[in-house]
Parts: sequence; structure tokens; C-alpha cells
Amino acid sequence: MTPMSDTVESPSLPTVPARELRAAMGRFATGVTVVTSIDEAGAPVGTTANSVTSVSLDPPLVLVCFARDSLTLAAVRAHDAFAVNVLAEHHGHLSAAFARRGTSDAWDGIFHVAGPTASPRLEEALACIDCSVERLLPAGDHVIVLGRVLDVHVSEHGRGPLVFYRGAYASLHAG
Repeated sequence: MTPMSDTVESPSLPTVPARELRAAMGRFATGVTVVTSIDEAGAPVGTTANSVTSVSLDPPLVLVCFARDSLTLAAVRAHDAFAVNVLAEHHGHLSAAFARRGTSDAWDGIFHVAGPTASPRLEEALACIDCSVERLLPAGDHVIVLGRVLDVHVSEHGRGPLVFYRGAYASLHAG
């Protein structure tokens, strides 16, 4: 049995071009979220993310991947907390608004309330998951944020999720 290691170095392996990896991963349908926090001035920040997953139920952990230069990542680091807002099928406009880096109008007309970590919870999200930062892990051009789940809110409005597949939004109708 081979012991597990934190890092694997294999300089002799071929490198896959980014466009090929993007095309392959585009065939993997994902849910769409907006990850929110507050900056050092207490203003809400957020970014669209589909690199989100449950890691553990005991203890309750989730992970989110952020680009190293993400403004939301900077806020998450400073605030030490964040919320994952799972978007519903009619939230394509929210995903698009929070995908644009640094736009000051991203929060215009967006109803939100502060969750237990003070991170914004978006109105009508299918679920909101409030987390404290457990660990930050460098990962290439991204940073993996492991979050300890402190609170969850699940909506009962019965809408399907917003899904991203091959570069476009799709939906799954709740059944």
C-alpha cells in the first residue's frame, strides 16, 4: 500500500492544454451558487461559483474554490466566514451579475439578509449554507477554502436548481 502524501510531484507527465480541460469539464453539469461574505468595511461581496462541494457530514464541511485574485476570497480571508447561496432556475441574472469582477452595481436591487456569520443570504436561494473558514489550501491558480458549516437554511418554494452545462445555463424541474 502506498502512503498518502499532501503533494504529488510528477514533472515528467504531459500537460493538458487549458482549453481541452475546460471543454472536458464543461461536460460535467454543476449547480450554480453565489458565495458571499462582507469586506473589511462591512459591505457585501459575492462571486458566482460552481466549484462547491460537500466534504463531510461529521464534522459538517464544504469546500469552495476561488481564483487567487478574487475580491470575494480577500473578503472571506478577512471576515473568516462566508455563505454559499444555491441558486434556483430563475436566478440566471444573479449568476451573471456576480460573475462580473468588481462591478459596483452587483448588489443593486438584490434583496439579502445577514445570516448567522453576517454573510449575505440571497432572497429565494434554494439553500443558504453559512460557514466559518476552517482551512485555506493553495491549488494552482485557485485557493480551496474549506468551510465549517455553522447554519443552513433550506427553501421550501419548490423550484428547480440553476444548472451550468457546456457554457450555458439549464434547469432541472423539481419533481
